[in-house]
Amino acid sequence: MKAIDVQQLVNRFSLEVLAGETQLHRTITKSRVYRPGLEFVGYFDFFPQEHVQVLGKKEINYLHTLTEAERNHHIGNIVKYHPPCFIVTAGQEGLKYLKKYCNEEGIPLLRTSALTTDFLGNMTAYLTKMLAPEISVHGVCVNVAGIGILLRGKSGVGKSETAHTLIRRGHRLVADDIVVLKKLSPQTLLGTHDGKTKEFLALRSIGLVNVSRLYGRKAFQEETRIVLDIELTQWQNDCLNNELELTPSFTEYMNVSIPHIEIQLQPGRDVAGLIEAAANNWYLRQQGYSAAEDFMKRLEMD
Repeated sequence: MKAIDVQQLVNRFSLEVLAGETQLHRTITKSRVYRPGLEFVGYFDFFPQEHVQVLGKKEINYLHTLTEAERNHHIGNIVKYHPPCFIVTAGQEGLKYLKKYCNEEGIPLLRTSALTTDFLGNMTAYLTKMLAPEISVHGVCVNVAGIGILLRGKSGVGKSETAHTLIRRGHRLVADDIVVLKKLSPQTLLGTHDGKTKEFLALRSIGLVNVSRLYGRKAFQEETRIVLDIELTQWQNDCLNNELELTPSFTEYMNVSIPHIEIQLQPGRDVAGLIEAAANNWYLRQQGYSAAEDFMKRLEMD
């Protein structure tokens, strides 16, 4: 199971540490954040204790309305479950009672000046990405006109050279050689690099090149949603290469289905141009248009 520690949250969101400074190594394994509500009145049947707990104005203002004895009782009930941390939003003050219990129980108490709604969205997106299941595949990941594409094929088939041509046409490299795929949802696959190969492209006979240094910052992108899986293969003379593809094929990564296209290589073929066409064709399909279906309808009209 993937995990991050509270210190990473502090660094990423510039959080102020109010209590539990020695416990920032506590781990977080759940991507959803939680705002305790019913727990303040003693209902804990479904309390997600492994989640980051966020206290907005609603929660803090409610606690301020309680007597000291009531407040201590309710806070004491929650901290005994030892969630990873508490985060107070909107820079709220008057948290002496929270500091007391968090220090006693060794739970980090953090604060941000960000508004609750904004912070919840940003925190959830960050945790979802950081804790997402992931695998590494051999290939190249590029962003073509805003469309994320995974290029696969046997070693030496020309994946990196094709990516270089696409970069020179104004598209962007995401990862070369090792592509990290993260499953953000049952329908969403994110492609990124492994950190070590960031911005590097390996070209046979040339060696490593840094695309950002060579072609400018616009030549590289940190991550992209993968919507097409394109496999580069050697040309086969006895294979039908102009099929209508009325029934699309798919490749599955971590149970996420991605449309699959095979492009056969032959000297003189504009492979980069074909990939651009595939990206644009995918976009048209998302708008509800299929050239193959349009063609078949015309045939039926005759």
